[in-house]
Amino acid sequence: MDRIQAMQVFLKVAEFGSFTKAADWLHLPRATVSNAIQSLEKRLGAQLFQRTTRRVSLTQEGLLYQERCTRLVAELEETETLFSGATQQPTGVVQVDMPERMARFEVIPHLPDFFTRYPDIQLRFGASDRFVDLVGEGVDCAVRVGPLADSTLMARRVGMIEQINCASRSYLEQHGTPQTLADLASHLAVNFHSSRAGRDLDWEYFVAGESRTLRMRSLISVSSSEAYVACCQAGLGLIQAPHAGLQELLASGELQEVLPQYRAAPLPVSVVYAQNRRLSARVRVFVDWVADILLATSR
Repeated sequence: MDRIQAMQVFLKVAEFGSFTKAADWLHLPRATVSNAIQSLEKRLGAQLFQRTTRRVSLTQEGLLYQERCTRLVAELEETETLFSGATQQPTGVVQVDMPERMARFEVIPHLPDFFTRYPDIQLRFGASDRFVDLVGEGVDCAVRVGPLADSTLMARRVGMIEQINCASRSYLEQHGTPQTLADLASHLAVNFHSSRAGRDLDWEYFVAGESRTLRMRSLISVSSSEAYVACCQAGLGLIQAPHAGLQELLASGELQEVLPQYRAAPLPVSVVYAQNRRLSARVRVFVDWVADILLATSR
């Protein structure tokens, strides 16, 4: 078995966490898979898996090797399809990351359409508000909201997000409805902790063509947009969030917009990907598809 084949066997064992399942998937005897991993570990001089009677898991060395192998095998597969004809359907795995409420409300509902178009593509879909390192974590593309600071990434602007200020009905019944910026001094906010900035974000407002901020009192800080909205629903304070993800809560009256004249500035939305190599066909079609979805929802 050559090195590339050994890498492919390793990746399948890592994916399934099982020698038997990997062997079944690859249509190989289990002994062949086991011997391939043992030979690989011997050649590398490192143990790649922790083996117990119940499960197989990657060691730290195995995790590092998995990251490198995933890229190498993907590039090899891409190279082999360069001359296979423009009509061939893209195949393989695309690793994606985007904010969780955007994923939930704007992208995931449309994924059946994506898989109908591209049935041979698999998505590893990260939906979190953590600022991921695309290159370091092997992520093919990500959706970013807000100004882009990383000049090492290629970016495609796909829309703008309108933000609103809102509070729950129960919060406003207890604390009253703010009418001016000065009123905010007697109100609470739910703070959002940005992994990108490494701190809680200040309250923002847009006035006279300029974006400004102020610090508000808060009882709680969260790093998840789902938790952020949940805290608002629980009456813990005011929030600033994309209007698109709050429409049902606003329509029901559970949440109410406040200070509409002092909304935060709209936020740019971009799809980003590493610039150090050409986009594979599978990543390119996903980027094009998600760009169309987000452009449509931002209109």
